[in-house]
Amino acid sequence: MPESRNASGRPLPLLGLDTEFFWTAGGDGILRIQECRSCAALLHPPQPICRYCRGHDLGVRDVSGAATLASYTVNHRFAVPGMTPPYVVATVALAEDPRVRLSTNIIEADPADLRLGMPVEVVFQPDGDVWLPLFRPTDGALGPLPVDEIPPDRYAEHVRPMLGTRKFEDDVALTGIGMSRIGRRLMIPPLALTVEACERAVADAGLTFADIDGLASYPGGGNLGGMGEGGVTALEAALGIRPVWHNGGIETFGPGGSVIAAMIAVSAGVARHVVCFRTVWEATFAELMKTGRITPSGGRTTSWQLPFGATSAAHTLAQKAQRHFHDYGTTRETLGWIALNQRANAALDPTAVYRDPMTMDDYLNARPVTTPFGLYDCDVPCDGAVAVVVSAKDAAKDLPSTPVLVEAVGTQIVERIEWDQSTLTHEPQVLGPAAHLWTRTDLRPDDVDVAELYDGFTFNCLSWIEALGFCGIGEARDFLDGGHTIARDGKLPLNTHGGQLSHGRTHGLGLLHEAVVQLRGDGGARQVPDARVAVVTSGGLTPGGALLLRADS
Repeated sequence: MPESRNASGRPLPLLGLDTEFFWTAGGDGILRIQECRSCAALLHPPQPICRYCRGHDLGVRDVSGAATLASYTVNHRFAVPGMTPPYVVATVALAEDPRVRLSTNIIEADPADLRLGMPVEVVFQPDGDVWLPLFRPTDGALGPLPVDEIPPDRYAEHVRPMLGTRKFEDDVALTGIGMSRIGRRLMIPPLALTVEACERAVADAGLTFADIDGLASYPGGGNLGGMGEGGVTALEAALGIRPVWHNGGIETFGPGGSVIAAMIAVSAGVARHVVCFRTVWEATFAELMKTGRITPSGGRTTSWQLPFGATSAAHTLAQKAQRHFHDYGTTRETLGWIALNQRANAALDPTAVYRDPMTMDDYLNARPVTTPFGLYDCDVPCDGAVAVVVSAKDAAKDLPSTPVLVEAVGTQIVERIEWDQSTLTHEPQVLGPAAHLWTRTDLRPDDVDVAELYDGFTFNCLSWIEALGFCGIGEARDFLDGGHTIARDGKLPLNTHGGQLSHGRTHGLGLLHEAVVQLRGDGGARQVPDARVAVVTSGGLTPGGALLLRADS
């Protein structure tokens, strides 16, 4: 391969032992995909075993390069080196096996002319030492769209039943909550925000740091682009509390996974009082990047999406939203009612970042980000930290704080985890945890008094509403119409502090903090009367998690 060929500057893939065949296939103009010779399935991304028959007789197959446009989004906001917006990020399903979906760019087409189901063909673009498989429309009628391996309304059939009658949830309580200052570009070291939130949570529980014998964090150590303070290592170094048990990691049940892990540890008797914390400093990080005080690392990527300019979760979720619009008649106004509800609630919370009134016209006329998302479909990058204390239930009764009990959790993975191989119609990793949640309780959706549902984007929230059964799959348009059902005085009061769309992106734990506030009856002007049961969700894309909480009776 010629070393002298110029690279565009866009993020290029790392050529691994198992992926080089794919990224260099365009040298002779033929698309190649891994295959299982035992069952003839095509596999992507490449694996050391067939996920369908578990066979090990694997090879590489030449395929036609013909595909169907499964979904797409027109990126207006996010820029990457070598790619100037607007450009189309898309998912195509291969003609030979529609279960195989490739992230790509659609070229040689006016985005306004794109339609889901249209036939497309591969066009290889040389870039440095790789050939990027891009696609362009070709002649032919619209074809059937690829479908999920498990239909969205059949996930419950794949949930494993409880192993016994005892639940770890019955052994724990949430005894303390704390939130640091929340704001845009606070220019405060992230660990200082973490300590602030933890101090407030421990004091709220009526404890001291001498009582804390566990620490749990998401996403764990490292910076991760303004998404953390350094994890358990950094906090222990600051506090010197010598935890008996600790946990930190990103491959868990969404950003709230640290709390579920802490519950299991407390139930097992390993710890009595665990501080769970989550810190973001995206606003300050972005400012430091802008002024050159932090330099991006660059380099090759193992991502299957970054080489095509899909830099954000927004690009994945926007494509799921496009499919939901196509299948169920959902509209931008449907998503707009979520954004307007969040802003109305934020007006009653003095800690919210954005509190100014918003109209539907404001929402619809905001600058586009990546279709169908506009500015107000996206959460607010901010600086802040949230902490929650998980305690043994028998210890909670001796504390001055008002404990909140845990009725059930939902954690099961049912679908594929890879972002572009997962469900086509909803936010990935919500349908499984939601179905799992309801198998661990006798309560039902109608028993929920307040819902604090993850809203990194409006479509996250819509997906959780349908997944949890507050309306049927595909019925969110009618459920959300007018915003009355999700208002504070509606059937399902939603994200009562303004959610991440207006309060600020506290990445899951802010929603849990608000649920505890509501179940304690401490919401002030935004309090939902007689709130006794709350559902909280976090994540999606990453494995998601759901919590069903109840007030102490």
